[in-house]
Amino acid sequence: MKLKTVLLDDKAVQRTLIRISHEIIEKNKGVQDIVLIGIKRRGVPLAKRLALQIAKFEGVEVPVGSVDITLYRDDLSTLSDMPKINNKNIDIEVKNKKVIIVDDVLYTGRTTRAAIDAILDNGRPMSIQLAVLIDRGHRELPIRADYVGKNIPTSKNELISVELTEIDNNDSVKIYEL
Repeated sequence: MKLKTVLLDDKAVQRTLIRISHEIIEKNKGVQDIVLIGIKRRGVPLAKRLALQIAKFEGVEVPVGSVDITLYRDDLSTLSDMPKINNKNIDIEVKNKKVIIVDDVLYTGRTTRAAIDAILDNGRPMSIQLAVLIDRGHRELPIRADYVGKNIPTSKNELISVELTEIDNNDSVKIYEL
């Protein structure tokens, strides 16, 4: 892989998350009944950071949960013969809540669809919204993000790499040529 460009550095990631948190507050006219659910792996720290920003602005701690969609993926046969199920249940209440799914990159929409399936298996939310750091296009399902950090049209020969301090000791978004 060859590095093509750095799309976001650490400061740009921070600014983007601040903007998304403001958009969440505005669109929902506050934060009543909102819960954030991060898709493991990098969606979880992003959801926690959004919750921290929302708490700074609104003075309210928004619950943050996580979902591991391994069980729900429609491409399990390509991942492993015996998929590892990390959790079937979401660790926060979703019934009658405004659920905001948080992920790092929106691509085909299949991961988001799987997360929606997992959420609905745990209760009926009032609504489900989607927040992503990067939307790279190439949707295969009719899924659209409500909150987008950056739209990056890509070719299928490119890879978006999101690095977060909590996992990678660095905050950045890079694009590579395959």
